[in-house]
Amino acid sequence: MYNAIEMRNLEYGKCVLAVDWGGKRLGIAISDEARILARPLKVILHTSRKRDAEEIIRVAEVNDAGLIVVGVTYDSDGELTPSGRSAQRLNMEIKTQTSVPTILYDEGGSTKNAISHQITMGTKRKKRKGHLDAYAAAIILQTYLDMSKVNE
Repeated sequence: MYNAIEMRNLEYGKCVLAVDWGGKRLGIAISDEARILARPLKVILHTSRKRDAEEIIRVAEVNDAGLIVVGVTYDSDGELTPSGRSAQRLNMEIKTQTSVPTILYDEGGSTKNAISHQITMGTKRKKRKGHLDAYAAAIILQTYLDMSKVNE
């Protein structure tokens, strides 16, 4: 799960990329170089684990990411859910294709939080009908960044 050592070892000036895995779409978010703020970046349509990993790595390279955070889900017993295991397998595929470090991070209801944030911001229901995957990835990443600052 979370590893503060990875964050400390991250080269200065390198951003962090986050992935919100889904069976149909993967949300991608990116941090600023100071690793303070996260923002939604894009949505990737799921094709296969290998191709998804290739696209994630391409996005990480284009954005000069020094770390990839993959969101996973846990059940009430602390075990990975089926979706969490799929995200874990994606993480393993990414690791086989790049030297950019990756970690798993508990996404803890990021999609529900993305909807809640949009409501709080006053986004009308009609405009909230789009895909929230990139926003969910930004929430995962922002939570990770905030926790890493606490643990420094």
